[in-house]
Amino acid sequence: MTETLRVVAAGDHFVLPSLITSAIAEELREHPFSSTELKLGWPLEPFGPVAEVEEASDAEDELIEALRDSRAPVLVTQMGPVTERVLDACPDLRLVVVCRGGPVNVNLDAAKTHDVRVCFAPGRNAAATAEFTVGMLLAALRRIPQAHELLAGQGSWESGAAYYTYEHSGLELEDLPVGLVGYGAVGSRVARVLCAFGARVMVYDPYVHGEIHGLRVGALDELLRRSQVITLHARLTPETRGLIGARELALLRPGAVVVNVARGPLLDEEALCDALESGQVSAAALDTYAREPLPAGARLFGFADRVTLTPHLGGASRAVAEKAARIAAAEVGRWARGERLSHQLG
Repeated sequence: MTETLRVVAAGDHFVLPSLITSAIAEELREHPFSSTELKLGWPLEPFGPVAEVEEASDAEDELIEALRDSRAPVLVTQMGPVTERVLDACPDLRLVVVCRGGPVNVNLDAAKTHDVRVCFAPGRNAAATAEFTVGMLLAALRRIPQAHELLAGQGSWESGAAYYTYEHSGLELEDLPVGLVGYGAVGSRVARVLCAFGARVMVYDPYVHGEIHGLRVGALDELLRRSQVITLHARLTPETRGLIGARELALLRPGAVVVNVARGPLLDEEALCDALESGQVSAAALDTYAREPLPAGARLFGFADRVTLTPHLGGASRAVAEKAARIAAAEVGRWARGERLSHQLG
């Protein structure tokens, strides 16, 4: 008789434990398994590599208790902090699957020491982030949030109608030179959509070869000089941190628009604020920031009439949560059947 596979489904308010359990049940079919569902609080940790800090202690305790009580060899989680302490306390754990594009909440060195395999869910939010990027771009170009606030928030039709003037009306995408910095899973989708709008799409990505949607530009400075709008899609690495700063913003066409739904540290926010003050940048739309949550006294709040700000929502859709659970469940199924894992790190 096949041994029952024990799994801890440590979900949260986005990737629900029940989504994880249902996806595993569909994947395993006839293979018996038991699931311990655990709903962790939100948020648990920053959008960077896992920090071994006291703030994670409550979530660590919950994970340890669930894994110890169930003696589960498999943990599927979205944000649970899989720290050295958790790994030390749970010797039965053999597989961790993270429902995110990277296992940033796992201490990978400790996992390797404990012979725990770590998988993740790449591509789960590419479509959602691309759609959100286009939405943010349109909002910035046409001042949609600001017009909404004037009418719905302040009840002023006349103030909102000020955008129906030549001086204050926005830009349209057709024939607009838009530069994409990065052409991965998100950037390539954004390029296809913008091409459909009739934008003049240009792409800078030194790591991507082959056909692209739009015009390939060989140097970042050249892309910036030719762009009225830039959207950021690069990965955050030591080389790309601060990629767009004061020098780069000065290369843009006057009155440019900047959109960042990728990673906050790609963009120097102080330099952006300076460019907004001078008019070099006329509008911006940001979903990610150098510090998250965005501090209450952040300078960006002083540009509400020209800046659209959202709290890191680009990858949040119901489809993303469901897709992440399915990708994770597929890895659990491969592990249970002794097959090669598709998204294992290392």
